[in-house]
Order: sequence, then structure tokens, then C-alpha cells
Amino acid sequence: MGRLVITHSTYLEGLIPLLKRLVQDPAIDTITPAVIARVRGRSPELRLRVSTPITGGWKLVARRGSSAQEVFVVTGLNAEALEDRIVQALSR
Repeated sequence: MGRLVITHSTYLEGLIPLLKRLVQDPAIDTITPAVIARVRGRSPELRLRVSTPITGGWKLVARRGSSAQEVFVVTGLNAEALEDRIVQALSR
């Protein structure tokens, strides 16, 4: 089981429980939520998608309402496998 880094005081609603389910996957080492920004458009429910490769993993973007939050995941999984794990965590 990996670890979830809690460093901010503000997170998108529902993001931390989702990340706690995701970090239980043995293929995921560390998850670190980062900066929140206002964005155009609206996402009625919480969405999490793989965005950009980083050294040792992937940057994800979480969207809810008119806010977006970056989430960094250290893992050896490829983008498709990580997307599958995200879908599984969302359905739990």
C-alpha cells in the first residue's frame, strides 16, 4: 500500500476519500494533491483524469464544479492501467 500526502488545507469535495481508495492499490507508491485553480466550464460530479507524464509517474487533474486540482501520482503503471484503477476507485 502506498501513501497519501496531505499537505494542503483545501481539497476538492470528495477528492480525499477517492485518493484513499486509489492509494490502496499495490502498484501506486505516493499520491500528492497539489494546487487548486478556477477553470472555465463546470463539472457537476468529481472527475479524475490522467494528464501528463512526470518523472516516476503521472500528473492527474481532478475537476469538480468550476475548480480543478492537480494530483501527482508516483507509480510504474502506464496511463491506460492508471485510468482503469481510477475507474475502479470511482465505482467503489
